[in-house]
Amino acid sequence: MTVTPATIAVALGVAAPESGSITEQQWDLWIDDATMLIELRADQLGVSFAGIGEAKLDYVVREAVVAQVKKPDDATQVSITVDDGTTSRSYRSGKGRVSILDEWWTLLGLTDPSGAFAIDMVPSSTMHLPWCSLNFGANYCSCGVDIAGYPIFEGGEL
Repeated sequence: MTVTPATIAVALGVAAPESGSITEQQWDLWIDDATMLIELRADQLGVSFAGIGEAKLDYVVREAVVAQVKKPDDATQVSITVDDGTTSRSYRSGKGRVSILDEWWTLLGLTDPSGAFAIDMVPSSTMHLPWCSLNFGANYCSCGVDIAGYPIFEGGEL
């Protein structure tokens, strides 16, 4: 991975932070955080972290850190009052931490297959009757296929 505070600065269109500055240290920390989140997700899904393409990994880490730099906390409005004068400023809210968007997980190939669309809607070929208890989540067969190899109870025909 080649993401550094200097590449983050280029993506933001600003000068790179000075070596050893708190800004550089903070950006390094956020780069490490984004990398850790990706490694953790890969481990959870049983995917090899090394198998993720370097260009894709760099893109996601860079974009996650740039988003964090632009919106570092979850404050939405700040008001300052001095005597009779008040000034306020509204900000678009961030999550307050480095986060990876769903579209970036998809780009990395690290989407969780256990979503609503992971259900197989095609019926499997089985000898069990449609009203067999197994089809409703039971641990036993009520139509007799497990005994005879074909339905012998509940209206099954020979």
